Amino acid sequence: MTDYDAIVIGAGHNGLTCAGYLAKAGLRVKVLEKRSVVGGAAVTEEFHPGFRNSVYSYSVSLLHPGIISDLRLNEHGLVLLERPAGTLSLLDGDHLQLSRDDVQARKEIARFSKTDASRIEAFEEEIRVIAIAIRRIAMAVPPNIGGGWSDLVSLVKTGNQLRGLSTEQRAVFVELMTKPLGDYLDSWFESDALKGVLGLEGVIGNFADPYQAGTAYVLLHHAFGEVNGRTGAWGIAKGGMGAITEAMCSFARSLGVDIETESSVDEVLTEDKKAVGVVTADGRKITAPVVAANIHPQTLLLKLVDNSLLTERERQRLRSYRSHSATFRMNVALTELPRFGSVKDTDDFHFKGSIEVSPSLGYLSSAYSDAKLYGWSARPVISMQVPTTQDDSLAPAGCHVASLFCQHFQRHLPDGSSWDDVKDRVADMIIDTIDGYAPNFGRAVVGRQIKSPLDIERDLGMVGGDIFHGALHLDQIYSLRPIPDYSGYRMPVDGLYLCGSGAHPGGGVSGLPGHNAARVILQDRKAWF
Repeated sequence: MTDYDAIVIGAGHNGLTCAGYLAKAGLRVKVLEKRSVVGGAAVTEEFHPGFRNSVYSYSVSLLHPGIISDLRLNEHGLVLLERPAGTLSLLDGDHLQLSRDDVQARKEIARFSKTDASRIEAFEEEIRVIAIAIRRIAMAVPPNIGGGWSDLVSLVKTGNQLRGLSTEQRAVFVELMTKPLGDYLDSWFESDALKGVLGLEGVIGNFADPYQAGTAYVLLHHAFGEVNGRTGAWGIAKGGMGAITEAMCSFARSLGVDIETESSVDEVLTEDKKAVGVVTADGRKITAPVVAANIHPQTLLLKLVDNSLLTERERQRLRSYRSHSATFRMNVALTELPRFGSVKDTDDFHFKGSIEVSPSLGYLSSAYSDAKLYGWSARPVISMQVPTTQDDSLAPAGCHVASLFCQHFQRHLPDGSSWDDVKDRVADMIIDTIDGYAPNFGRAVVGRQIKSPLDIERDLGMVGGDIFHGALHLDQIYSLRPIPDYSGYRMPVDGLYLCGSGAHPGGGVSGLPGHNAARVILQDRKAWF
């Protein structure tokens, strides 16, 4: 008799999603989390007295509505608020405001290019159609390259997702999967301002030049989500991103899932090439015929599993698996809202959206080149969100919190120095950058929380500080994620599964790796009886 039917390593949102589905199917589930809190990257903390915010992930879109429904997250307290304002892109002495109002957006784009204004609707429709197809593929189990009949069936099902597309749409699909985002945007538009803000989506969490092949796919990865039924919309969770994982945790516990924090796993136990349980850092042996790991694939397969169970070629591929999102994350406590010099009116509606420092594709390229040479961008790419304009529970009355998601900041600094030695200086530089657009910003900051790539790696076990558990490049997606022959959530050991963002469809708070892994586990479990 085993202690549990399944053990889940890691109580991030994918681990909790997997545990919730397994428990819903009647399995006895144990979740082991090394940190003192559940949630992984989706957590809310007080970072300055009276000021709370999402610490790492900060926006909602990719969280699948089916998961919200299946795990009854709304019943367990989750409230999602759509960001109604769209995007404010900050430019030198000007700005580009793209609201959800199509007429307003076209009029605003026309200030920079009448040609672009006439094309934006067709562009958005092209992205929308392909993003819907990608969403369906994201719900499917990718076939293993060297697999058998079941993998062939999976491949046919994937092909069926594309069959509904026209010939032209299929050509666009292939282009978006392979093409540099810069080239794709250049083929549509002429305005630097518009291409800059659209190009930001191709480098979010992606250490790449926008003219690097495959960056257009990252645009799609961020576009296939929805909020409250609106495709492509982005929003926030009331109470911060921790509200998502708190609701997941509540649902799982309501079904009897045993969730234990401050319990790191040191080893996955195997017998005759089958997973039989885990050993915790304090020496406890916990048994189960299923182990699902919501951790980085290199950590799982190179540190927790007996390496002799892998071939040398598999070990080589795992060692060369790239994790490098070049992300620098900050939260700041503000006594007042930033006032942008180019925004003359007093309407604060634009704060109910995203505020971007990404004025052109050239700016994005320079940020990448600087980081590659010097370790970080002297003119960083910044995406700002001020959630307190929609959720005033996060700060004292009259005050605000701002999330700053910044690119590009290398995993390893080229001069060998530590991020611990320079991160405050870099944080000052980021604040100075925003001061260039909003001169009151720096003096309004009364507290800040800094998460360098090294902090993210140490805090969350995200190798290289990679928010996606591995770069979303062409050779690390779908049937190649994390490596060939182990793309379908099943790992080299029977009964061992990968349920985190290192599996298809990758990173972001979607819950899909956890959902898909649970489905595979339950399919396999039926075959055992």
